[in-house]
Amino acid sequence: MARRRNAEEIEQLLEQYRASGLTQLEYCRQSGMVLSTLGRYLRRSGAEPQLVRVDVESDADSGAGFALVLGNGRRIESGWRFGEAELVRLIRVVEGA
Repeated sequence: MARRRNAEEIEQLLEQYRASGLTQLEYCRQSGMVLSTLGRYLRRSGAEPQLVRVDVESDADSGAGFALVLGNGRRIESGWRFGEAELVRLIRVVEGA
């Protein structure tokens, strides 16, 4: 059975994660931590999800949908048309992964 981390260790781990600039998944892969454990620590810390401001450009002549390039370099291209709420939710999910 794994040893439990104390509150100080958890806070130090969260500070390291936040300073890394990595997504949760990337950080867990590099550190060997289980993704659900990091998520639980973040939820319990009361941390608000970090949102990143993005510029959405629209080509009125194009019916092809959109291409979204996130701050971490990920690119999403889609022919689907999203409403504002769905797009915000999509960005949150992708940035948190």
